[in-house]
Formats: sequence, C-alpha cells, structure tokens
Amino acid sequence: MKAARLYEYDPEMNTQLRIEEVPAPTVNHPDEVVVKVGAAGLCRTDLHIIEGAWKDIMDPQGGLLPYVMGHENAGWVEDVGSNVTSVKPGDAVICHPHRSCGICLNCRYGHDMYCDHGLFPGLGLDGGFAEYFLTTESSLIKLNTNVTPLEVAPMADAGITAYRAAKRAARLVYPGAYVTVLGVGGLGHIAIQCLKHLCGARVIAVDREPGARVLAKELGADIVLDGGANLIDEIKDVTGGGSHVVIDFVGELGVENVCWKLLRQGGELIVVGYGGTIEVPTLELVVNEIKIGGSLVGDYTELVELMQLNADGLVKMHQTEFSLADINKGIDDFKNRRFTGRGVIVP
Repeated sequence: MKAARLYEYDPEMNTQLRIEEVPAPTVNHPDEVVVKVGAAGLCRTDLHIIEGAWKDIMDPQGGLLPYVMGHENAGWVEDVGSNVTSVKPGDAVICHPHRSCGICLNCRYGHDMYCDHGLFPGLGLDGGFAEYFLTTESSLIKLNTNVTPLEVAPMADAGITAYRAAKRAARLVYPGAYVTVLGVGGLGHIAIQCLKHLCGARVIAVDREPGARVLAKELGADIVLDGGANLIDEIKDVTGGGSHVVIDFVGELGVENVCWKLLRQGGELIVVGYGGTIEVPTLELVVNEIKIGGSLVGDYTELVELMQLNADGLVKMHQTEFSLADINKGIDDFKNRRFTGRGVIVP
C-alpha cells in the first residue's frame, strides 16, 4: 500500500514526508480491525510531531522512525478479527483515536482517553496517512447511512476535542452569558457550532484571519473580533466586564498570556491548544477567582454524541481536501494558514 512516512524530526519544519510502498497491516489479534482509509484529518499535533515536540513522549528511546502519522481517521472496514461482532467488511466507520483496553479502572469509569494501556495510532504507532490502517473494534463507530468518511474524518480528534471543551463550557454558563473562542481553525469552527446547540450563551469568535472571521459569522458566532492589540479592552467592553468562559484553541504565539486576561471575575479558561507557557500572577487567581484548566481529546461516548449532531445536520466540518500524493503541500498550506477549517488527506 502507499503511505506517507516521517523519517526525521525537524524543528524548522523543512523535512517532508516520503510517499512510498509499505506492507499493508494485517489482523493479528481477535479484536483487531483493518480499515481502508477514506479520509484522514491533518492536525496541528502533526506539525508538532514533525517538529519533535512529541518525541520524548511517543519515541523516548528513539527507533520509531520511519512511521506513518495520521490520528483522525474514517473509512470502510476491510478485515476483522475472529472476535469482532459489531462491524463487518464494507461498513463505513469513524475511528476514535485512542485504542483503549476497556478493562482498567479509567475505562470502567468511562474515561477511555485516560486508559492505563491505551495506544494512539498516529502518535507512536502507524496511523492513517496511508491506504489502510490497523485499529481495534472498541474504537469504531458505524456511520449513519447518509454520512461518508470524507465528511467526518477530522471529527475523530479535532471534532471531539472541540466538542468536549464546548460541552464543558456549556455546563458553566447561562443564557446571556459569554463564551469566547480563540482561534477559528479546525477545532474552533466546530466549537462554535457545538456551543450554539448546547447552551444559550453568546459566542464571541476571535481570529486574525479574515477568512476565519467570515466562517465564524456564517456558523453563528454572535460577535466576531480580529484579535488585535486592543482585544482585552474590546472583550471587557462588549461583555460588561469579561467573558464567563474562554476556550483557547491556540495555546501559543503569545495568545496563552492574553486569554486569561479576557475573563471576568469567577470566569474559567479552558486550554486546548498548546506549545506556549502560561504565566499568571497568583494574586490574579486569588482576587479574581479565575480558574485555568486543560481539556484533552473527547472520549468514545462524546464521539458518538458528536456523530449524532453531525447526522442531524447541526455540526458540519469545513475542510479542504488533499490527495495522499499532495500531503506535503497540505502540511505547508496548513502551517501557513492558507485555508480555513480543517485539512483532509484522501488516499
């Protein structure tokens, strides 16, 4: 099969993935499933992997490379292990990115993304930037008959990461409150749609790219701002003191030390993007009682919920397609923000 493989980490992002022929994965355990990839989302984490930011976590001993990235996958079941009963060859599926064991205490509590024995195809083992990839039955969700893998692949990670953060924010606010979304990219544009259907809060979208601001307005954001030098004052003014919740989908480039300043007293910051370092005077935490916390990828049931919202036409992915042969162009366009929404690789 054809696959795009990473051969070296490069902080300067000058390296390119190599398109080459490699053996297709095969079923070796009773619960395994081979999926024919219909589409695979291109994620900012992929850029960080290439940069080497994940090396100490996913490749601490070295020796992983070359390997196949791609952790946002959807396609059709190609082959199944002897114990697999919920899917069969030909079924259209989306793949939760985390292969969980199902038996550790975290899994029993429903926190499968905390699984003690979890594996993450695309981060540490071969993923979906290829014609086929290997996963397990417990990671698969059958798609509604009117939904294609191409329409939803990035929701396997970007979608449920945004949904998890939006769901958390929705629990914290009331009708008329304000939620600010920083970054209207592959995750932010999903969060806006989710917030509009999960709560009655007013949604403020912030992005420096004109195209992203247009998209935010089309998706229902109540207020759209360009993130200029006066952003803090603008937010304080339009909200009457600050946002009740801020979701930061950037997490670097200086945004990480602006986002918490957008909160009102008692507000909460949900950090999703990463790469920077947050510096907050402890006096600010005490006097303003702001809360700061991270948000990881959503769990399996959250992906089920998001697929229902998608099937009902309430949350859609805005994406730009690239062939597997053009994956390096897709990575470069993504890095330089030449498209809005999500990039999708179509083998």
